Amino acid sequence: MPPPLDIVVLGLSITSSWGNGHATTYRALVRALDAAGHRVLFLERDKPWYADNRDLPAPPYGTTRLYDSLDELKDEHADAVRRADLVVVGSYVPDGVAVGDWAQATAGGAVAFYDIDTPVTLAKLGRGDTEYLAPRQIPGYDLYLSFTGGPTLDRLEREFGSPAARPLYCSVDPEAYAPDPAAPPTHDLGYMGTYSDDRQPGLERLLLHPARQWRAGRFVVAGPGYPDDVAWPDNVDRVDHLPPAEHRAFYTSQRWTLNLTRADMVAAGYAPSVRLFEAAACATPVVSDWWEGLDSFFVPGEEIVIARSSEEALSALQDTPDDERRRIGERARARVLAAHTAAHRAEELVGYVHEARAATA
Repeated sequence: MPPPLDIVVLGLSITSSWGNGHATTYRALVRALDAAGHRVLFLERDKPWYADNRDLPAPPYGTTRLYDSLDELKDEHADAVRRADLVVVGSYVPDGVAVGDWAQATAGGAVAFYDIDTPVTLAKLGRGDTEYLAPRQIPGYDLYLSFTGGPTLDRLEREFGSPAARPLYCSVDPEAYAPDPAAPPTHDLGYMGTYSDDRQPGLERLLLHPARQWRAGRFVVAGPGYPDDVAWPDNVDRVDHLPPAEHRAFYTSQRWTLNLTRADMVAAGYAPSVRLFEAAACATPVVSDWWEGLDSFFVPGEEIVIARSSEEALSALQDTPDDERRRIGERARARVLAAHTAAHRAEELVGYVHEARAATA
């Protein structure tokens, strides 16, 4: 068995899930790496909006350290970066270009960019926006780890010169997400997600319009950032923010949950969201919009229901027999446990590191 790795992760946040999906991904991955015996140091820029909303200020796995500035990062953590077998720089890290340049210049082992927002990143680069990554840096990362697979990986290698673009999809911690047979559903359809302009038409089409059509149905939307002018039907409950500790109860209280995908992710395809895996792990059946590659994660009609219109969403809610609805959720859960847990991602990551080492040996 190969020896455990020393890994340093410079990520957006692991201590706060406020307004970002990065925290749950990092928590699951670091926990799985720690359980497998690897030593992980997570470095997070101390930002006020996260400091005011920390739902896991001291993660009980790996080691987490906050830093106030680039100078503090370099002064306090250069030795750890030099000694690490792997240094990971994540998307949306504050001063990410400067952090990436420093990591590439300082690291003694492999250096990876972990893009939790790959289609958004590539769209930004296309506009000349280098908020957290510059095109010139991509060839200098030994690995480009992407939340998005499929043709995007080929593009990263062909157009941007990545030595090795590999999928590292989001995942789920099965200890935190599981069915709750004692929890009777209180809502027919729910959705969890921070507001975004490009997801809102899907929310209108697949949840709000069905809610207006089916006044006896119960619906719920959780997530911050929704503007005051959204016309919420009376049968739609609103929750501003749910910390991860309450996600399982949210999913298990629903007969169905809705998965919506940002426009850049739809255009790229092969971009499952963490909410998709979380809900499935709870055996809550999912109604989802469609994007290329979705059928490589779940079998439509058997493990997930695709809705392209309000009528299709409403038909799933009203016409699917309860025993078939439960079977869809159970089949989706089996698929997640077989291929999409954090332990699977940790194993994949370690494999990529050994692959990168062999390529440079």
